[in-house]
Amino acid sequence: MIGSTGRVGAAGENAAVESFFALLQKNVLDRRAWATRQEVRIAIVTWIERTYHRRLRQRRLARLTPIEYETTMTPPAALAA
Repeated sequence: MIGSTGRVGAAGENAAVESFFALLQKNVLDRRAWATRQEVRIAIVTWIERTYHRRLRQRRLARLTPIEYETTMTPPAALAA
């Protein structure tokens, strides 16, 4: 891991990470009691792959979600194949 390069007290330094973890806690961790760490790990990975990544608008995709980008950028013939 690479350490932070921001200054102490920089407001935007951790905003994205804090937002992500707040969503994770609200949508996965606080939903039920978990019996094992493996259950929690599977639930987190599933939530990230099925929900978070599919809904997150990305700057490099012209502010579209990955699903929207693929739908608009893939020719109809390629979708039918």
